[in-house]
Amino acid sequence: MLSRTAAEDLKISKRRVNQMWKEYKDTGTIPKIGGKMGRPPDPPLSDHEEEIIRKVKQKYKLGARRLELLIDRDYGIHIPHNKIHKYLLEAGLAHPNPRKQKRRRWVRYEREHSLSAGHIDWHDTNDGKAVCAIEDDSSRKILAYGEFDSQDTENSKRVFKRVVDEYWGIYPMRELIMDHGSAFGAHRTDEKGDWDGEFKKFIESFGTKPIRIRVNHPQSNGKIEKWFDVYERYRREFSTFDEFVDWYNCIRPHESLAPNGLKTPEEAFWERLPEGAFCESEGVMEVVGVKVIG
Repeated sequence: MLSRTAAEDLKISKRRVNQMWKEYKDTGTIPKIGGKMGRPPDPPLSDHEEEIIRKVKQKYKLGARRLELLIDRDYGIHIPHNKIHKYLLEAGLAHPNPRKQKRRRWVRYEREHSLSAGHIDWHDTNDGKAVCAIEDDSSRKILAYGEFDSQDTENSKRVFKRVVDEYWGIYPMRELIMDHGSAFGAHRTDEKGDWDGEFKKFIESFGTKPIRIRVNHPQSNGKIEKWFDVYERYRREFSTFDEFVDWYNCIRPHESLAPNGLKTPEEAFWERLPEGAFCESEGVMEVVGVKVIG
């Protein structure tokens, strides 16, 4: 009771009162309380540090937590992410995101191996284009993509065929996850809950199983929905769609791919190929787990 009364009178915590009492018993000196007793403020950023933050932000277009790691890696200096974030806010290079304060109500799931499953979806852009893309579930690599005048089945088939042409020699994609969009014919469901359509038959002809997400559960296709957010934010900074996708796949680290968040989708894609997949490096054709000279 005495500690609580003293804490209320001094406007400090009860724990601080107990610390002061112990310090007095140990030293015989009355402890000081008041201002300037806590941790000294961090020194301000230097002009050089601010320039580095601007350069790394421009190159990777990521948040402060991952920029801290990238500055450590690329420049060999450490700037705490809270100082980076404060500078980005003051410079107008970042904005508070209220969504990040909310606790997730679901747990993210991802496949262990590249090409185990892909996500396909369409997005109507702010400038009137229709964008279709297929994203690898495990590595987050964008495998195929296109900007079109409209969403339709033929364009969906064109995008999937690009995956077939480029990746079937490495490993066929087992499953393709999609919503109930009309461009996939997945909105037509019979009384048994089954569906059929031209796009479904097309991907099945290559041995890929189509999977529709649950109705009113967009989180199931959330990985590619998040990529469309990145598209809207940064696509206009690149002269071509190819340049943008190359930046996303090969330069911009993805937070979910490694403990330190510094692995790119391209790196993760080749590292996560399933056993038996083919990859070519330095003139040597390799099967994951086995090397074949070719």
